[in-house]
Parts: sequence; C-alpha cells; structure tokens
Amino acid sequence: MSYNFKKKNNSDEEEQKVARAPLPRGKEVIGIIEQRLGGNKMMVACLDGKKRNSRVPGRLKRKLWLRPNDVVIVEPWELDFDKGDIIFKYRPNQIEWLKQNGHLKTEAGGF
Repeated sequence: MSYNFKKKNNSDEEEQKVARAPLPRGKEVIGIIEQRLGGNKMMVACLDGKKRNSRVPGRLKRKLWLRPNDVVIVEPWELDFDKGDIIFKYRPNQIEWLKQNGHLKTEAGGF
C-alpha cells in the first residue's frame, strides 16, 4: 500500500506577509491583556487610557485562547464603559503591521 503525501514548499513555512490587519470600528478599541481574572474575564489596558474588565463572549470562548500581553480588540459595553467584550486577537505578524503603520505604539513608547 502506498500513500501519496504532498511535499510542503518552503514558502508555506515562512511567515506570511500581512497586507493589513483588521482595525477597530466605531467604539471598538485596541488593548493589551494585563491579567487574567478567572473564568472568561481579564483586565485589558486599552489605548484610550482606560483599563477595562473584559470578557470573552460565549461564541468565541473556544476560538480565542488568550494570555497576558496579547493584543486584542475590545468592544466597550453600551451601559458601562469600564467593561467590554474581547472580539478579536491579533497574530504576531498583524501586530508588526500595526506598529509599522502607527496604530500601535512600540514597546519603548509605552505598549
């Protein structure tokens, strides 16, 4: 019995170049996870200067695996702007794109 396995090209192993990354829309804000608080809640330092107690909605619970220092998009709640929902996690190559285009400050600049 013979198996036909496709060989991977070296181009697949290289990090993919990102043309752009999703940006926040409307009231959404970019933030960095500071601390996990247990369950699906975490403290996020947002670029607008606020620290928000954010949660991962149930529909994304198993899709988003989050750790401290991950860059995410937070959607503030309508009634309480100190809380929000985490709706997107940036990948490392998307974070580099954000830094190059001035959407995210570099490490020396505070974030």
